[in-house]
Amino acid sequence: MLKLRPKESASMLTRDRVRLDADIYRPEAEGAFPVLLMRQPYGRSIASTVAYAHPTWYAAHGYIVVIQDVRGRGTSEGTFKLFAHESDDGEDTVNWAADLPGSTGQVGMYGFSYQGMTQLYAAIAKPPALKTICPAMMAYDLFTDWAYEGGAFCLQANLGWALQIAAETARLEGDVAAHQTLTTAAKNLTFSEFVPVDSVALKTLNPGSFYYEWLEHSAPDAYWKHLSPKSYLHDVDLPMLHIGGWFDTFLRGTMHLYQEIAVRSAHRQQLMVGPWAHLPWGRKVGAIDFGTEAASPCDRLQIRWFDQFLKGIDTGLLEEPAIALFEMGSNRWRTFAQWPTPNPTPCYLASNGLASISDREGTLVSQQDLTQNSKLSSIAARSATQTFDAIVHDPWRPVPAHGGHASVPSGPQERSSLDCRTDILTYTSEPLTENLHLVGDVAVSIACTADTPSFDLCAILSEVKPNGTIHNFTQGYLRINPGQATDPVQVQLQPTCICLTKGNALRLSLSAACFPAYPVNAGTGMSADKTRLIDQQIITVTIASGGSHILLPVME
Repeated sequence: MLKLRPKESASMLTRDRVRLDADIYRPEAEGAFPVLLMRQPYGRSIASTVAYAHPTWYAAHGYIVVIQDVRGRGTSEGTFKLFAHESDDGEDTVNWAADLPGSTGQVGMYGFSYQGMTQLYAAIAKPPALKTICPAMMAYDLFTDWAYEGGAFCLQANLGWALQIAAETARLEGDVAAHQTLTTAAKNLTFSEFVPVDSVALKTLNPGSFYYEWLEHSAPDAYWKHLSPKSYLHDVDLPMLHIGGWFDTFLRGTMHLYQEIAVRSAHRQQLMVGPWAHLPWGRKVGAIDFGTEAASPCDRLQIRWFDQFLKGIDTGLLEEPAIALFEMGSNRWRTFAQWPTPNPTPCYLASNGLASISDREGTLVSQQDLTQNSKLSSIAARSATQTFDAIVHDPWRPVPAHGGHASVPSGPQERSSLDCRTDILTYTSEPLTENLHLVGDVAVSIACTADTPSFDLCAILSEVKPNGTIHNFTQGYLRINPGQATDPVQVQLQPTCICLTKGNALRLSLSAACFPAYPVNAGTGMSADKTRLIDQQIITVTIASGGSHILLPVME
């Protein structure tokens, strides 16, 4: 580890003469060093230390580390407009950083969330000095990977973040009253306005917020195409280290970027997915301690990565498998040469119509069980016939979000009290006779109808222990709009990697809400920003167990 010089601050001018400010951390040593760049909107002193080691740690490994406030944030000049300037400003910053005194002229970028986005926008222009990036937990397509999931607006995450950004703007402007109001609103979200997705504080104090644009554009139209990195990265090819979390709300973005670029890239594309939520990246996530192996290895991995691609050191990294996935349950890392795609194994829903009343009435049955186990003949008869279960969704008491990837707090949570609700259908397997390894993409196919033009489906997979405790490990959400086919509907869940332990059982829970992660569906088919609180109505969703099934990525 090298000694460091005192931190210095420096400024640059963009092509339109806007000053951007940065902190620079340098080794106290002779010679030239590659540059590690992070561009972020939260005040550069934070430097993503909620997820990464402090910049001094990276600098001590022989790098010039630059942490920059993006336009209109921190002390940088200009007006902050979400993602509008990040491509041009990112290109200008890479070029400036490459020319810093003591630089080798080679630049790598790192950071997660917004800082992951700024890497993609900078890469769009293909500045020659940018040699590699490490995007973590970010969106590739802003519509499907961030603002909406399955056609439903990601309410809690989007509103909370919009209020946080607005509060920071008020702080920078010195508006004490606005900052207080917006901060209070961000930390005490309410959803009982005339239009439930609205916020009086946000609309009054920051009416130009991106939040209202996102609500207005409730379909993947030209607005999203213009804004999304996906539209511009088709001919960009760099070595990329992709980092995600099984309970991260942006895992869809991490996977979409990795899978699209890996099939065409001439460079190393490496993927690591841990058992983490957006925060924290540690061994304890939600209600589960995943053990010492779950502590983030990302800092050491990134040093190896940058040594390989910025210093030309053979770290042995290229001889290792390109994919590392943390297997929950066994609490170990598993490696793969490519994204695992086991043949989907169907697991069928069976019921006597009482799956909403008792968690012993709805069952999950594999095809092998149906054909080989005579003890399951009654279950087989139920799954072979068209039995119906009903969800009655009451907007006065919608099914609450509890853990998962889309709500706060995130992660696995104990949900036995939730699964007792009569507006949640549960289908549970027999205790497993051997460990069950699931690795890859998960989906459910549900034959269903509703008595309103629009309705929602939330699908959650959990592990059930003999003592009755239940912990979720993946979920998905879908909004069915008027005219959309419902025979059956496909709900895409987050990909996963888990070992379900022998003696435990697998459970599918279905509901018609997951609030406030997503807005309550009023049943009318109107977009969320046009739906009044008074428009919300009781919805009955009917599930046909015959033919409905889960597609499980069973790995031997």
